[in-house]
Amino acid sequence: MSDTQTGTRRVAIITGASDGIGAELARLMAKKDHDLALVARRRERLDALAREVAGAGRPSPLVIPLDLAAANAPDALAQALRDAGAEPQILVNNAGFGLQGQVAELDPAEQLKMIDLNVRALTALTLKFLPELIAARGRILNVASVAAFLPGPGMAVYYATKAYVLSFSEALSQELSGKGVSVTALCPGPVPTGFQAAAGMTANLTGLMKMAETSPQAVADAAYRGMMSGRRVVMPSLADWMSASAAALTPRSLLLPMIGRVQGAR
Repeated sequence: MSDTQTGTRRVAIITGASDGIGAELARLMAKKDHDLALVARRRERLDALAREVAGAGRPSPLVIPLDLAAANAPDALAQALRDAGAEPQILVNNAGFGLQGQVAELDPAEQLKMIDLNVRALTALTLKFLPELIAARGRILNVASVAAFLPGPGMAVYYATKAYVLSFSEALSQELSGKGVSVTALCPGPVPTGFQAAAGMTANLTGLMKMAETSPQAVADAAYRGMMSGRRVVMPSLADWMSASAAALTPRSLLLPMIGRVQGAR
């Protein structure tokens, strides 16, 4: 969409748009007539997605290849938008990754990079674009996880980052409730994407996750509907809601060993 008086493009920024939920959100939002700014590290995948969107008769998305874990990423993204004459109307913070393994055995640098991307980058982008989103009475969609509702031995740092995303999103939703900006936390369970391979998940855990998987398309649809209706938290499936509810009711003395066994932690 564009502002006909100023010529400014009003875009929906989607981070992590090269695959999985991010790519499906891009396809869906393009069909809903949103102008897009696609952000991820892999330019070739972003270019292919942009061609697909444009080939369907929609405005060609902005393609912004960027490593969001870099400290200067918010400034670089803001500059790329200015250069294109674009301003954010929607911010989708979808970029993130996980690692399976015990904290003492995983690469410390990779675990800190997970915090940089899942927590710091999400927060930095939100803070960077918040004035424009308030002015546009826009929307924020932060991709958390059902993991946000419980501790995760075997993926301890990942679960902790998603707990932050959920807490931050809910608090920000309340703070912005009088400013016309909605904030939605998306909390899906397992989704068949490249996440599992990138996380180094074992075949056993991947097999268990398949039993509760929701497709990226279904997750994107639930996320979009929830965001546009201003919902604070979206769980795409009944299984996701049941997992979060069970975690809240189960004593930690039982829950921690159970999760640890499933995820290969002692």
